[in-house]
Amino acid sequence: MNILQDLEFRGLLNQVTDREGLEKELESGMVKLYCGFDPTADSLHIGNLLPIMTLRRFQEAGHQPFALVGGGTGLIGDPSGRQTERTLNEAQVVEQWTDKIKNQLSRLLDFDRKGNPARPVNNYDWLSQLTMIEFLRDVGKNFSINYMLAKDSVDSRLEGGISFTEFSYMILQSYDFLNLFQKENVKLQIGGSDQWGNITAGMELIRRSGEEEKAFGLTIPLITKADGTKFGKTAGGTIWLDAEKTTPYEFYQFWVNAADADVINWLKYFTFLSQEEISHLENSLNEAPEKREAQKALGREVTTLVHGEEAYLQAVKITEALFSGNLSDLTADEIEQGFKDVPSFTVENQADLNIVDLLVDAKVSPSKRQAREDLSNGAVSVNGEKVQDLAYVIDEKDRIENRFVIIRRGKKKYTLIRY
Repeated sequence: MNILQDLEFRGLLNQVTDREGLEKELESGMVKLYCGFDPTADSLHIGNLLPIMTLRRFQEAGHQPFALVGGGTGLIGDPSGRQTERTLNEAQVVEQWTDKIKNQLSRLLDFDRKGNPARPVNNYDWLSQLTMIEFLRDVGKNFSINYMLAKDSVDSRLEGGISFTEFSYMILQSYDFLNLFQKENVKLQIGGSDQWGNITAGMELIRRSGEEEKAFGLTIPLITKADGTKFGKTAGGTIWLDAEKTTPYEFYQFWVNAADADVINWLKYFTFLSQEEISHLENSLNEAPEKREAQKALGREVTTLVHGEEAYLQAVKITEALFSGNLSDLTADEIEQGFKDVPSFTVENQADLNIVDLLVDAKVSPSKRQAREDLSNGAVSVNGEKVQDLAYVIDEKDRIENRFVIIRRGKKKYTLIRY
């Protein structure tokens, strides 16, 4: 399969301008393409993974991706897919976020590949050099108001109102495409389906600027879950690519808990597994869904891609320890990851505490009477070991790396004791 056929198999081809012309271009040699990522936060999230991985698929097929971080457009705000105006961030904040996102992209694209290394670019480098008069005379004159109003990103905002700042975003993104086309011979822009209007506007600007070569646009579908809930969101919030915002364990859990109805599509979208490998996993899902082989493969592939093999193995280790209840082999850092969202209680001055007192103080049990009953019934464990002795003292021997003790009441109610 060529690259467009592979994207089609994976369900990643939403819209493409002049597919026949683009296929000829891709077959004739290395094509340079780009996708933009605005720094609207200090980290990318898994919704950004799809265009990043599409850039990488083109790179694996011998083409050269440009990863554009919108240090300039990030100061303006993209109205696409939004019903309200964005809050403008301080220039210093946007600059810091730009650097962080560039570093994340460098881990997901190969910037050192021989022949077709990925290239990082920042549109602040050229947008900040434009004067107002240049912008209006040389760029703005190529856009009619009627043309801009017809674009979904603008039309959907007219009833609620849109500022001139966000209204002009389309022109700035179009100028990005023109600039990269003229200076770097970048002929293809890709993006999510909500970027179709901005992409085609850039192609129109290139045409109106008298360029003889042709530019192309391609969009990727926006992902929806089979159950109708928003992709990339959990009860804990957004799934970020930054390990400090979403731990590798939490990241792995998101993928390994994919619904049966979603997992095969997600394997196509987010992994580089072959059609044969995905077909094998689909058969396993149909014949033995309880084994969850497809979900485990998805978790392995995406976690390894984003966080590395060591982080993936650590996430599996935490998962297995929590499932089995055998917590003694976990390090303090692994406990920090695995028990990030469970209730916690901090013991002052590293004091030794009787188990009954600790259960009440940490609100594991509602009263001393209930605590004694829980212990007697074998419902309480300390670091995975059942405790029934009412006189048991939690002391230094129980502290994992002198930082944590894990109390479990019943099968699933965990409390993290911090020191």
